[in-house]
Amino acid sequence: MLVLTRKINESIMIDDRIEIKVIQIEEGKIKLGISAPKDVSIHRKEIYLEIQQENQNAALGSLDLEHLSQLLKNK
Repeated sequence: MLVLTRKINESIMIDDRIEIKVIQIEEGKIKLGISAPKDVSIHRKEIYLEIQQENQNAALGSLDLEHLSQLLKNK
């Protein structure tokens, strides 16, 4: 892991396409601004992990077979 020290209004660049800038530091919290192309997804880690879990659940095909069977019988 690369660890950098930045002050307010200082930035880091990632791959010439993503800029992360320190906007504010207050009461132990840091506010960051992120500039990136629209094709780059940016999420807080806890949201990213939830998305990954939902994708994994969907890939496993957690279908309610009884419900599906009832739907097919009603047609």
